Amino acid sequence: MRLIIVTGMSGAGKSTALKMLEDAGYFCVDNLPIQLIPKFAELLNVPNAEYDKAALGIDVRGGQAFEELDETLQQMKERRIPYEILFLDAADDVLVKRYKETRRSHPLAGDGRVDKGIAKERTKLEYVKKNARYIIDTSRMLTRELNQELGKIFIDGKVFKNIYITILSFGFKYGIPADADLVMDVRFLPNPYYIEELRPQSGNDKPVRDYVMDNDKAKEFLAKFIDMVDFLIPNYILEGKHQLVIAVGCTGGQHRSVTLANELYKYLENKEDYGIKIEHRDIPKDSITKAR
Repeated sequence: MRLIIVTGMSGAGKSTALKMLEDAGYFCVDNLPIQLIPKFAELLNVPNAEYDKAALGIDVRGGQAFEELDETLQQMKERRIPYEILFLDAADDVLVKRYKETRRSHPLAGDGRVDKGIAKERTKLEYVKKNARYIIDTSRMLTRELNQELGKIFIDGKVFKNIYITILSFGFKYGIPADADLVMDVRFLPNPYYIEELRPQSGNDKPVRDYVMDNDKAKEFLAKFIDMVDFLIPNYILEGKHQLVIAVGCTGGQHRSVTLANELYKYLENKEDYGIKIEHRDIPKDSITKAR
């Protein structure tokens, strides 16, 4: 029997996670009263039970009973009832934005501001997050990307290191990404902008990629860059970081930064331990600017 307790910050994607698990064949129950969780688990944890995998959605809507969750989970451990906690999280500013877009009120905000409700919720969920086996930060995730990560964990059975990496190319003339954890400047590399036939292309095109990488300086930099990232990621994980944004910048965000971001992505995507995606923030912007 596999029991997944799905919880986390309101607005971080719990409903999406439950829907995905349901589609994957899990028996799903949302907002089951806390006191009934052990009984529910016992009914599943018997020989020849109808369902061998289930998911429970638990959140602060449980009211005062939510305070009993830590005690309930401890009781389940003592009874040797197996369970895993999936915790969905997101940055406070992202959660506020999501609430504004949906025009919903936060369950703990009452008549006050959304950010106050979020702060209260974080305090209430602190114990659960510390005991979660899987923590997914959905701040930069699309719904399909969240589904992909959940599929890796709960369908494909791949190892998950509780960190989601975004590799982001950008142009310095459009500003450094505010949420970047690491910023790498590659403006020292040969610039395809000054080659007429390469100017309208991007680092996603082979001629530009070959031009940028066809020199010892670029190859040596990429090797050192990869070595640094390999060192940093495990240490970020040890520090409890669940979302990592690696930003690579050049002047316009179209040629050199795109090329190096793609090279780093190709290296990291083969490491199944990490959730990863790539974004090229400024390719469209730079193309529009040049067309004017």
